[in-house]
Amino acid sequence: MENLPFIIGIIGNIISVLMFLSPVGTFRRIVKSRSTEDFDSLPYICTLLNSSLWTYYGIIKPDSYLVSTVNGFGVIVETIYIALFLQFAHQKMRNKTAILAGVLNVGFLATTLLLAQFLLHGDMRINVIGFLSTGLNIIMYSSPLGVMKTVVTTKSIEYMPFFLSLFLFLNGGVWTLYAVLVGDWFLGVPNGMGWFLGAVQLVIYAIYWNSDSSKQIVEDLGGGDQTECLLPPSSSSIQE
Repeated sequence: MENLPFIIGIIGNIISVLMFLSPVGTFRRIVKSRSTEDFDSLPYICTLLNSSLWTYYGIIKPDSYLVSTVNGFGVIVETIYIALFLQFAHQKMRNKTAILAGVLNVGFLATTLLLAQFLLHGDMRINVIGFLSTGLNIIMYSSPLGVMKTVVTTKSIEYMPFFLSLFLFLNGGVWTLYAVLVGDWFLGVPNGMGWFLGAVQLVIYAIYWNSDSSKQIVEDLGGGDQTECLLPPSSSSIQE
């Protein structure tokens, strides 16, 4: 039983890595076409910020290296995604991406980490970073609510990729269990929400996947959709 949290954490890391890598197919398409088309960079920018904060949290909190390692991987992957956006996006999107990345991933992140490192100490530092990371995670996990409303309204699962919903469910569930075992509510609250929302998405998917609207859209688009939701809310985000 003493090794159970470690085992669960390793499983969570594996699922989180798969979530981070889930947009690889889309970016292969972007590189091939040399265009980001209508995809938005904001989810990747927010995920990078989220992963960065959780990486720091895992570093400063004792025995939380599983949190820092997987989110450190997320930082690397999301940085690559953003770099590809800067290279292949049209000028307007490139400018937007550069500004948001500069403000959130450089300015806000650097300010937060410097203040936490030099003005806060011990449990206070851990708690402040934990609150910030949890708050951001809750916002990110709440983002699919609009998508779920769209699915119910249109009776089409066009905007709800199955595997992202599945990984959200699995990721949230595993990390919630890990949080309970190690007694870390900063991890438990947002991942518990992610697990619940993932379950709701799977239920909605099961209800509408065979609808006439979904069938027609798949036929019209040849099975592809440019506006799909591409990003994991972070493992936590992953954690996440």
